[in-house]
Amino acid sequence: MKKELLNYTQNRELSWLEFNKRVLEEAQDITVPLLERMKFVAIFTSNLDEFFMIRVGSLFDMAHTEAQTVDKRSGMTAIEQLKKIYAAVAPLYKERDKTYADIKRQLNPYGVCGLDFKELDSQDKKYVKKYFKEQVLPVLSPQIVDANHPFPHLLNKEIYVTANLSDKNHKGKVRMGIVPVPQFISDILYLPGEDVRYIRMEKVIMEYLDIVFEQYEVADPNYICVTRNADIAPDDEALEVTDDFRILMKNTLHKRRKMAVVRLEVAEKLSDEMEDFFCEKFQIKPVQIFRTNMPMKLSYIFTISGNLPEPLKKALTYPPFTPQPSAAVEEGSIMRQVRKKDVLLFYPYESMQPFLKLIKEASVDPNVLTIKITIYRLASKARLVEYLCAAAENGKEVTVLIELRARFDEQNNIDWSERLEEAGCRVIYGFENYKVHSKICLITYRNRGDIQYITQVGTGNYNEKTATMYTDLSLMTGDYSIGKDAALFFNNMATGNLDGHYNRLIVSPTSLKQNVLRLMDEEIEKGDKGRIIMKMNSITDVDFIKKVSEASCAGVKVDLLVRGICCILPGVPGYTDNVRVISVVGRFLEHPRIFSFGTGKEQKIYIGSADMMTRNTQKRVEVACPILDDNIKKIINHDLKIMLSDNIKARILQNDGTYRKRELVEPYIDSQAVFMEEMIEASKMAKEKPKKKIGLLSMIKNIFH
Repeated sequence: MKKELLNYTQNRELSWLEFNKRVLEEAQDITVPLLERMKFVAIFTSNLDEFFMIRVGSLFDMAHTEAQTVDKRSGMTAIEQLKKIYAAVAPLYKERDKTYADIKRQLNPYGVCGLDFKELDSQDKKYVKKYFKEQVLPVLSPQIVDANHPFPHLLNKEIYVTANLSDKNHKGKVRMGIVPVPQFISDILYLPGEDVRYIRMEKVIMEYLDIVFEQYEVADPNYICVTRNADIAPDDEALEVTDDFRILMKNTLHKRRKMAVVRLEVAEKLSDEMEDFFCEKFQIKPVQIFRTNMPMKLSYIFTISGNLPEPLKKALTYPPFTPQPSAAVEEGSIMRQVRKKDVLLFYPYESMQPFLKLIKEASVDPNVLTIKITIYRLASKARLVEYLCAAAENGKEVTVLIELRARFDEQNNIDWSERLEEAGCRVIYGFENYKVHSKICLITYRNRGDIQYITQVGTGNYNEKTATMYTDLSLMTGDYSIGKDAALFFNNMATGNLDGHYNRLIVSPTSLKQNVLRLMDEEIEKGDKGRIIMKMNSITDVDFIKKVSEASCAGVKVDLLVRGICCILPGVPGYTDNVRVISVVGRFLEHPRIFSFGTGKEQKIYIGSADMMTRNTQKRVEVACPILDDNIKKIINHDLKIMLSDNIKARILQNDGTYRKRELVEPYIDSQAVFMEEMIEASKMAKEKPKKKIGLLSMIKNIFH
């Protein structure tokens, strides 16, 4: 069976690189506004940074400690995977550099110009030199590298300007000079004038190295950036050292700064001597060195749009879109509305405001007894936290299970946990070997002497910023059976019990995968009348992949909407003939997890927080919730139909692991554009005819048809 599996599966890392290639394709799409295209280059770059820090870092460790371990989906060892990754990444660097240069050239006529020093006129050069001497030079920390000055520790993803230095008094003696680009100054220097012209700080420093190292002759100026392994598992540390998990996490973050180098980026071609020098210092091989002609950091691109005058912004960025008030929510008490009927929010097309209003209302409602919530990622400014703190201060029992190991958000979560605790909330951190990734909130209240519940289950984080950028579903329900399960779930979390049994909710690591496979078996029994549609971020779980193949062989039509990694190959004769995999990369990050089994009255739909990845199904606490309201089922079916019909932003996975665009035929459907239009119109109709109580579904049908 293991060998059979290799016939219709592929390596997860190479699949991820194919996903990031689709992000780069958005940067190459001429229908996307120019500055938005540049943002996609920035997203591609930050994605690749994280890939090296986490996935390559993990393989780097495995290559040294578990060299013979073989990837089940590709049959490759860690070393073989690394070789394939380096070979696949090299052409992506060239493609990215070319894409960046092309967009940069097209932005110039609009007065948005990233300049090299040689492109500055004499007045600009005077301005830059004055700024450098007065604002930059005093805060630089240059050093030479020789017997008395050892090579410094280079921080992860920070830029360092380097050069070879010859002593003016001792000809022939050459040493290295190295200058960190300070983290506390801007990445770019804006130049005077009406246009948005700028030069990157590393180029400014590189130009004036002769001032920095005035007693030396400067040659071979360059700038470099190391990427370090950041794949740290706090659970592997000695937990006995403290009974406060926050302290352990702070120590873990400190350790991340010192991990092994997995990649070196350079701006200029290295001489053989310099290549050997860096390989020795960083303990890397030449294949881990990547030269790039574009910035190693591009985060400043996101701030540039804020500096544009309005006409220019209109020409270079997407038309503004504001998440709409939900047409399913009326004025007045949100708690009262959810008690009467379930409410589904679809971010970012609809606003997160009804959920936030629900928590705010609960924080002051005298009948509310407890509010319990699991938190994985939050915005740096979070009204949700303020409402939870207010609830605790108003005498409600507030329990917050906050996951301190949310990668790269650890410090933010540590800070929020301290704020919540200070306000009187009970803060807990989950399990030693399992991340709590669920998105569930429970409000318990007393109604005429009876205990009642309002439960919210989502597919995405309680992050008010990303709720305007990521597509996600958020269900609010007053269903008693779901609320009872949610109450049991929170009790189990607080008492360290991962083995809870639930009637409505399906929860990993104990019942989520098992129930998904069981529901797939029900469709398999129907043969060619079976139907499975699933939407998620990634697929790697081998048991799930085998079951998809089994369903396909039984004649079940399987559609998988998978944004990122997909280790199953569709259309492989005898294995996945009836499987179709579609990936949508567009303006918003596709993020919902939807599991649909069957059709008609027998159809069962769940939404939740889990991808079908081994880490989610076996090493995380995830929650999925059934959709019980028939009207909401119809809305989700409509949404799935639009996503499956997308022929503008969708790519179809081929059985060789590559992706192809669909044939562009009428009707032209960009699913995200359709949803934006639908929600704008539905919200407008709800405002115009509030008393007629037009159903959201009928609104959407009218708009779409």
